[in-house]
Amino acid sequence: MATKIVLIGAGSAQFGYGTLGDIFQSATLAGSEIVLHDINPRALAATEQTARDFLAARDLPFTVSATVDRKVALQGADFVIISIEVGDRFALWDQDWQIPLQYGIQQVYGENGGPGGLFHSLRIIPPILEICADIADICPDAWTFNYSNPMSRICTTVHRRFPGLNFVGMCHEIASLERYLPEMLDTPFSNLALRAGGLNHFSVLLEASYQDSGKDAYADIRAKAPGYFGKLPGYSDILEYTRTHGKLVDTEGSTERDALGGADSAYPWADRTLFREILEKFHHLPITGDSHFGEYIRWAHEVSDHRGILDFYSFYRNYLGQVEPVIELKLKERVVPIMEGMLTDAGYEEGAVNIPNQGFIRQLPGFMAVEVPAIIDRKGVHGIRLDMPAGVAGLLCNQVAVHDLTAEAVLQGSRDLVIQALLVDSVNDKCRRIPEMVDLMIDRQRPYLDYLK
Repeated sequence: MATKIVLIGAGSAQFGYGTLGDIFQSATLAGSEIVLHDINPRALAATEQTARDFLAARDLPFTVSATVDRKVALQGADFVIISIEVGDRFALWDQDWQIPLQYGIQQVYGENGGPGGLFHSLRIIPPILEICADIADICPDAWTFNYSNPMSRICTTVHRRFPGLNFVGMCHEIASLERYLPEMLDTPFSNLALRAGGLNHFSVLLEASYQDSGKDAYADIRAKAPGYFGKLPGYSDILEYTRTHGKLVDTEGSTERDALGGADSAYPWADRTLFREILEKFHHLPITGDSHFGEYIRWAHEVSDHRGILDFYSFYRNYLGQVEPVIELKLKERVVPIMEGMLTDAGYEEGAVNIPNQGFIRQLPGFMAVEVPAIIDRKGVHGIRLDMPAGVAGLLCNQVAVHDLTAEAVLQGSRDLVIQALLVDSVNDKCRRIPEMVDLMIDRQRPYLDYLK
């Protein structure tokens, strides 16, 4: 039988077109049945027609159909890929970020960690649980891959509600190592053996060695990183470039320096002033920049590149408003190699998946979803145990109660647990007006938070 792949949220051109291109370039997945699902029928129809035209023009061996009925879409599914948002993404993001700031909480960015990450989680986890309930009922053996954020809180809650579900979180942040390290170390990426881990958007490089010699590469990384990242362009440079030249910049697959024609940054350690503190004080390289890593750390607000964060937000909002996604026969995300690895019993090592912690990071409890490398074979995804240094583990451990209370707040629909989640979060140092802030967010984000009582 043909492999059946269901894309949930396929009305989003960014997700739909990108994932279709990834699938269509795969010889292993040739002959697959791809079912597109979205709650927006007009957007869904546009993605379906674009996919059909693309296949017909190139005579590719895939079938594509679309339906707004999720239960129909999931019948017989082997793989399910989820990428959804609820409501007006940027308007709600603004509230997640700015309302806590108004109440005096100095969070960075407000998407995945801190108070903003909590309210984002409270909105998006309930519909993902509804999707997972259908998967558990209709195609319980399917492997489900989630691209929605906040990744670690989503995965933690899903596994608490559906412990038997084959649910894996996917994120492309790990790809930053492939962009930067070869240029920094002057060696092909294929010559590097790397392992990174932690929590999603809160991971560090843990091991690095050269394949040809077997020698440790981390000493070279620590020595060369300041000179490299200290001059690497950031989003302030990118935003200025787009305004000056009137064209969008796509940094995926290349470094920011390459995208801007080889120029150095006008700002020292652009986007990475927190990154620098982690490297200098914890001696490990984050795999993401200030904009996400700093969401989980109270003192990050003091040392982060706030101009870079604000310029990233301006650039990203403008980019998504102007870019016209197309289907390309080009591998951009990691979910297709994982599906291929399962179908062919490849036994290869995947760089980063988000799965329940089964002793992979010993300092964290089993209920948390951690980001670790994994072996992929016909039986599924098998996480690899990591040696997490005590200092980095200490940063990660600050998230344990936050994740626990986020999951329970969603599952119990409890306003009180939302308040408690904020009060145990190390990013927050306020107390007396937290209940008022929670009530305001529930009111402003209706109907998505109406379930909280």
